[in-house]
Amino acid sequence: MITKINGKLVALADDAATLAIDALEYEVLVPVASQRELQVRVGQPVSLHTIHYLDGNPNQGRVVPRLVGFLSVVEREFFELFCSVDGVGAKKALRAMVRPVKDIAEMIESQDAKGLSTLPGIGPATADRIIAKLRRKMSKFALMVSRHSVAAGDGMPGKDLVRETFDVLCALGHSEAAARQLIDSVIDTKKKFADVEELIQAIFQQTHSGGGRTGKP
Repeated sequence: MITKINGKLVALADDAATLAIDALEYEVLVPVASQRELQVRVGQPVSLHTIHYLDGNPNQGRVVPRLVGFLSVVEREFFELFCSVDGVGAKKALRAMVRPVKDIAEMIESQDAKGLSTLPGIGPATADRIIAKLRRKMSKFALMVSRHSVAAGDGMPGKDLVRETFDVLCALGHSEAAARQLIDSVIDTKKKFADVEELIQAIFQQTHSGGGRTGKP
């Protein structure tokens, strides 16, 4: 399984990036949202977190290996969840991701079937299936920020639950200070949280109700 590829971005087509590694060139399919960020990096070294899958019908002897690449591990994780919905799959998921993961996650979280159905290849019936299967798993992705940062420093004391939540927020692109602020604002409510998912859900609900700030200092 190929999970990451590092190379020089030598070309960017409508649906794929070409990376040069020594004497070889690799074609990596990328969603439209990632292409926009990669446009300014042609000729530069890039890293893509990848999924390797076989495209085609094995029964007909027509199988082609494909690489799909993302700018972050979190985006790749979202893609894998997206593909797990019945009737979606890798091709349709890739085609549908014309907007940032955060935006799509927010539509799923808020059960915005109308908004989802405007994505390429996603009709009303598929939108309903996506919401039914994924809406309780989207809070983490809906908290993503536009600029990805390196996860976690050493300045966050406390229980494992708080530490793990802090790491997740940093991986989603929040600065360490912003991650601490988001966690503190929820902990101040004195509620108890069983796991990281519950704490992330509470942070998402608070930020979207206007009770928390997600901006970077």
